Amino acid sequence: MAAELAVSPSTVMRHWQANGLKPHLVRGFKVSRDPKFAQKLEDIVGLYISPPEHALVLCCDEKTQVQALDRTQPGLPMKKGRAQTMTHDYKRNGTTTLFAALNVLDGRIIGQCQQRHTHVEWLRFLRKIDRETPKDKTLHLIADNYATHKHPVVQEWLDRHPRLHMHFTPTSASWLNMVERFFRDITVNRLRRGVFTSVPELVAAIHEYVAHHNTKPKPFIWTKSASDILQKVIRANDRLSSKQNATLH
Repeated sequence: MAAELAVSPSTVMRHWQANGLKPHLVRGFKVSRDPKFAQKLEDIVGLYISPPEHALVLCCDEKTQVQALDRTQPGLPMKKGRAQTMTHDYKRNGTTTLFAALNVLDGRIIGQCQQRHTHVEWLRFLRKIDRETPKDKTLHLIADNYATHKHPVVQEWLDRHPRLHMHFTPTSASWLNMVERFFRDITVNRLRRGVFTSVPELVAAIHEYVAHHNTKPKPFIWTKSASDILQKVIRANDRLSSKQNATLH
């Protein structure tokens, strides 16, 4: 742009800054096209804001393909005047899948690492949830639309365990599932800078992090109402539609 306008790059930068323009940034988005979006949104937000009595609300999901990454050379720890060092390249030593259920009430995590994430492993995790929660509580489980969550074998097991009720987020709306916040935290605080020479070492680190988290858990507080979210989604759809129409014309 500077060459085209015959000005210096710093002049272009000053005008960008003065007008709040950041062309180096691109934000991703995904608008849900689920025909039952509003209905599912109200259901899940209702569980967050006004959970049923004598029940637990658990946000469930899998963090798949968690890699056991080892660095090609030893790094140096952080010290005064120097940041931690780590090689940019790494060696892959296998993967695991973290199944997690976040208790909306108190922030505690039920976690389990498994090698795969088929309906067999999902059912194994449901059994773990059933074992580790009070038997006198009804369980409302929030999950996404992954096919394994709706597998016929899973559905048959749920029919035999009526205290578990499934609630599915709208398609392309994983942000409605609060366990994603925990996945972000464990990624930033433990996995991203970790060095793992094997999958068992990675699994042990994940279990240690979950155990530490559960010593002083803090719940994530949901504040937005379903109507506020729905209005924001409607405005986003309107803006997208107007831009698409303008492009066509």
